[in-house]
Formats: sequence, structure tokens, C-alpha cells
Amino acid sequence: MSVSKEEVLHIAALSRLNLTDKELEKYTTDLSNIVNYANELANIDIEGVKPTAHILDIKNVFRKDEVEGSYDREKILQNAPTKAAGCITVPKVVE
Repeated sequence: MSVSKEEVLHIAALSRLNLTDKELEKYTTDLSNIVNYANELANIDIEGVKPTAHILDIKNVFRKDEVEGSYDREKILQNAPTKAAGCITVPKVVE
């Protein structure tokens, strides 16, 4: 099955694309090649091949979630330019 120029023009119109004649020829050929390749893949014998979701083994790359102690609040606030009630204060940005 090949893709016709009319089908490419229809797709271009749906995509709101203006194609030149050279682009029309190129995309007609490219889309036809893609469809033909997909048709070839449909004819491959996959009898006995187990389905896979991923080509590589899936493993957890994150560290374990372990509870640890927090930083000392007073030590953190040492570098704050302004602070109040144990928190860093910032200028008002919303009126």
C-alpha cells in the first residue's frame, strides 16, 4: 500500500501546512516507505516469542527511603540575612 499525493495534501491541510511540490513528492515517498515497512513488520513470524515490555531488565535505581535526622535549625538560620520566629523572612512580592 502506498500513500497518494492527495492523502499527503489532506494530512497537510489538517496540520495547516503549506507544502511545495518538492516537499509533497518527498513526503509522499517517505510516508509510503513508512507504511510499507510497517506492513513488512506485520508479516514477521513471531510464533514462540515472549512479549516484552522493556528490552532491558528493570531495576530500581533509587536509594532506599530511610528516615534520617534533620539539620539543626539554628545552624541553618546563621546565614539568613533576616529571620523571625525560627524562619527565614523574605520581602513581600504580592500586593
